[in-house]
Amino acid sequence: MLVKYGLDALASENTSYSVTLVPRLNFSIDLLSSIIEILQEQRIELKNLNKHLIIDFDEFDQSHLKSLKLEQMIVFSLDILFQIKSQIDLISGIQSIPEILPSSIPMIRTVSAQLFVVSPISSQKLSELSVCLGSIVLDSAVLTQARFDFSKSNEKYPIVDFFKLSNV
Repeated sequence: MLVKYGLDALASENTSYSVTLVPRLNFSIDLLSSIIEILQEQRIELKNLNKHLIIDFDEFDQSHLKSLKLEQMIVFSLDILFQIKSQIDLISGIQSIPEILPSSIPMIRTVSAQLFVVSPISSQKLSELSVCLGSIVLDSAVLTQARFDFSKSNEKYPIVDFFKLSNV
């Protein structure tokens, strides 16, 4: 038995995809904002805890170095998340989603991995965000018939050992 799909059925299916993109994108924006809030609170706490290091810093004291590295990691994570938020704000329509969002997903995953031990809640929320944004990218690509050329991104971002990067 052959099943024939008319253009109306295909258009109806595409419409249902596009209808679900906006709520998922809004959810992603809200989720990203909540993650940023959590990290900003942690940054303020760390900044207050590290104030004494301005006067009493000992470069050979491992606890002093760890405290500063932790604050640095939170600051860098926030910086990356603010950049991602500004990228998401550039989305002007369904056509722009496959152009803007794909590059942010690996950055989100990297930040999530960095925060896994120090901020597990943020890490889990970032993992959820990367999955949600990934599904938005794929669905928008289906709707816009976008094609992804991963050879260019592989040249730009070769396989990197992120663990070694974090220790640099």
